[in-house]
Amino acid sequence: MRASDVSRAVAAATSVAASLGLTADDATVLHDSNKLTLRLLPCDTLARVAPAAQQVAQFEVDLAQRLAGAGCPVAALDPRVEPRVHERDGFVVTLWTYYEPVARPEIPPAAYADALARLHAGMRQLDVSVPHFTERVDVALRLLADRDRTPALADADRELLADTLRDRTGVIVERGGAEQLLHGEPHPGNLLGTRNGPLFIDLETCCRGPVEFDLAHAPVEVGAHYPGADREALHACRILVLAIVATWRWDRDDQLPDGQRLGAEWLAQIRASVDGDGP
Repeated sequence: MRASDVSRAVAAATSVAASLGLTADDATVLHDSNKLTLRLLPCDTLARVAPAAQQVAQFEVDLAQRLAGAGCPVAALDPRVEPRVHERDGFVVTLWTYYEPVARPEIPPAAYADALARLHAGMRQLDVSVPHFTERVDVALRLLADRDRTPALADADRELLADTLRDRTGVIVERGGAEQLLHGEPHPGNLLGTRNGPLFIDLETCCRGPVEFDLAHAPVEVGAHYPGADREALHACRILVLAIVATWRWDRDDQLPDGQRLGAEWLAQIRASVDGDGP
């Protein structure tokens, strides 16, 4: 979130909490990206704040409730207040349960795979309209085609990314595996280690596709523990996901700190995979 908006977002979150009878005298920023994640004290609730124009908060709230009802390992909304989206000063605010971090936050690969498999099992029970994973590829390709949006990207790297996006998507689609509702970005930053076990957060990125697309966001070791994963599809998905996130880092409006350095590192990994080394 832009620095100029952070103080307003914090004020919006504390105001919403207070209006619901939750005392929020202090706010600690836990994560700052396209939305702000805050721990509010002393009420000890987790607030997620996003600009109203960019929000899909209602979708996330509804899906979190349905997944929790299906027994999925997902973070819960704050049970003390009505599960809904609140609007304040141009922001949308949702309130969630705050989970105290465990002593060892690293989640073992087998536990990670089990949590993801249970999430997918619950998701198969739901009929939810979401974009197909190939739409994410199309967005990346349009970004690469727009040189005004990606001015710092060298021509050879632009071509490598575009070819990789098209080729790996073709491999995945041609394999014809089963498709279902997916988390969309179940990377380690979106899986909390809690006393209640691993819990997924940030459901706004849901899409539809093969489970290997989700699995490609997890550490490599997790794949060996996921039941029935297609190894060739997973390999193609890992390279595809790397190409997508690398493309985003070259967007002139990207706000990830040190984003272009990461983009360059990921380009090197993609180039190595094309040469047969594999990520």
